[in-house]
Amino acid sequence: MSTNKSIVKSAGVIGLATSLSRVLGFVRDIVIAGFFGTSLYAQAFVVAFRIPNLLRDLIGDGATNAAFVPVFTEELAKKGKKEFFDLTRVVFNILFIILLVLTVIGIFAAPLIVRMIAPGFISDPEKFRLTVTLTRLLFPFLILVGLWAYAMGILNTLGHFAAPAFGPCVLNLLMILCAVWFGENVFGLAAGVLAGGVLQLLIQFPPLYMKGWSLSFTKRFAHPQAKKIGLLLIPRALGACVYQVNVFVSTILASLSGIVGEGAVAGLYYANRIWQLPLAIFGIALAQAALPAMSRQAAANDIEKLKGTLLFSLRALFFILLPASAGLMFLSAPITKTLFERGAFSAYSTSITASALFFYAIGLVACGGIKLLVSAFYSLQDTMTPVKAAAASLVLNLILNVALMGPLKIGGLALATSISAIFNCVVLYVMLKKKIGRIGISTVVDSIIKISIAGLLMGLFCYAATLKVNVLIAIALGAPLYFLISYLMDAREMKELLAWILRKK
Repeated sequence: MSTNKSIVKSAGVIGLATSLSRVLGFVRDIVIAGFFGTSLYAQAFVVAFRIPNLLRDLIGDGATNAAFVPVFTEELAKKGKKEFFDLTRVVFNILFIILLVLTVIGIFAAPLIVRMIAPGFISDPEKFRLTVTLTRLLFPFLILVGLWAYAMGILNTLGHFAAPAFGPCVLNLLMILCAVWFGENVFGLAAGVLAGGVLQLLIQFPPLYMKGWSLSFTKRFAHPQAKKIGLLLIPRALGACVYQVNVFVSTILASLSGIVGEGAVAGLYYANRIWQLPLAIFGIALAQAALPAMSRQAAANDIEKLKGTLLFSLRALFFILLPASAGLMFLSAPITKTLFERGAFSAYSTSITASALFFYAIGLVACGGIKLLVSAFYSLQDTMTPVKAAAASLVLNLILNVALMGPLKIGGLALATSISAIFNCVVLYVMLKKKIGRIGISTVVDSIIKISIAGLLMGLFCYAATLKVNVLIAIALGAPLYFLISYLMDAREMKELLAWILRKK
C-alpha cells in the first residue's frame, strides 16, 4: 500500500472514531447545556475541567506526537521489537511517577490555580468554592489520560489507530450517562469524567497485548532513548505552556463579565466544541495519521518523500476544512440554536455562543494547517521551532485580545484566537520551507482558489436554505452542492476523489 493510501486509510479510521466521539461529545454538551446552560455550575465545571486539560496537552496528545511516536518509531526500525518494548517499560516508570507528582501538587494547589486562571470568580465565593472543589476531584484524570496517551504512542507506532481513537468515545459516553443519572448535580459530571478515563485506558490493553506488549515491570528508570524523549519534550513543554497561556488569557478575560458579558466562559466553551468538530474529524486525524509516515521518511533521510506526504496532506486538509469554515461562519446562529437552545440554555446563551463560533471559524483552516506542519517538525525531531512560532503568536494574541474584547465582547476573544492562528500557520510554513526546502504549495494555489469559491457559494446557499428548512437539511443539501461546484470548476482534489471512488467501484 502506498504511503498516501495508508495515510488516507489510517485517517479514515481515526476520523470515523473521532466523528463518533464528537457526536457523543455533542450529546454530552447538549445534556450539560440543558441542565446548566451558561450558569454558575457550567462555568465552574468548564474552568475545573480545563485545568487538568492544561497538562493533558503536554502529557497526553502532545507527548504522543512530539516524542513518543518519533522516538518509538526510530527504536523499532533500528533495533527491533525487543528493544522497543524495553524502552516502553522504562518510559512507563518515568511517566507514572511524573503524573502522580503533578496530580498531588494540583490537588493541594487548586485554590491558587483557580485564582490565577479565573480571577473574575473570586468576587463570587460560591462560584470560587465550587470551582476549587471540582478541580480537586478532576485532577486524577491527568494520570488516566497520560497513561492512555502512552498506550496510544505504542499502538500508533505499531500501526494500530482504532483503540486509541475510540477511547474518547468511551469517555463521552460515561459522562453522558452520569450527567443524566445525576441530573442537576454537577458532581455527577466529575464522576463521569473519572469513570470514563478509567474505561478509556482499559480498552487499550487488548490490542497492546495482541501487539506483543505485556504488563511486566522493570526497575529501570534510565534508557538513552528515554532521555531523548525527555529532551524532545522540554521544548514541547514550553510550547504547551505557550498554548495554555493563550487558553488562560481567554479564560481570564472571559471571566470579566463586566466587559465581555455574563456567561462568556461557558459560551466560549460551547463554541469551541462546535468548531473543534471538523478540526478533530479531519485536521487532527490527518496529522496523527501522517506523523508515523513522515517519521519513517525522516528516519530514512528521504526528505523528498516527506515533502510529498506533507503536501498531499495539506491539499486534503484544504479540500475539507475550507468549506467547513464557510459553513460554520454562515450557519453559526442556526447551528448553535439547533444543538443547544433548550432547558437552561437561553436565547442569550445562543447569541453569545454563535458570536464566538463565527469568529472561531475564520481560523479553522489555519489550525488544521498548524497540526500538520507541527507534525512535520516533530517527525524531524525538531520540537523547538514550533515553540518559537507559538511564542510569537502568543504575543499577537495577547495584544488582539485586549484590543478586540471591548468592541466585539466574546467574539473579540475568538477573533484574536483565529488571527493569531493564521499568523502561527504562516510562520511555521516559512520556517519549515527554510529547513527542508520548497514544499510545493505554489503548485496547488489554483485548486485552493477554486475550492474557496465553491465553499463560499455553498455557505451562501446553506444560509439561504435555513430561511426555509431546518439547518441539518440545509447542510445535507449544501455538501453535495460543494462537490458539484468543485467538479464543475475542475478542482484537482475533486477529480482525484472521483477517480478513487470509481476505482473502488
